[in-house]
Amino acid sequence: MEDRDIEKSYSKEEFVSKLRRLADSIEKGENFRISVAGEALYVPDRATFTIEHERGDGAQEIEFQIKWKDQ
Repeated sequence: MEDRDIEKSYSKEEFVSKLRRLADSIEKGENFRISVAGEALYVPDRATFTIEHERGDGAQEIEFQIKWKDQ
């Protein structure tokens, strides 16, 4: 699989919908399927979750990160 690093913007409604589906999957211990910029991704239930906060140059950012190793 080739490297990929993209950032995709979503409307507030789309973002909320994706977060709700993700939260439901996490609570149920299920894998999560999401499409990002046209590529379908399957997030396994073994994934780890982190929240990152960055501040600098008069701006702030919060990233909700989901990480897993391919098997």
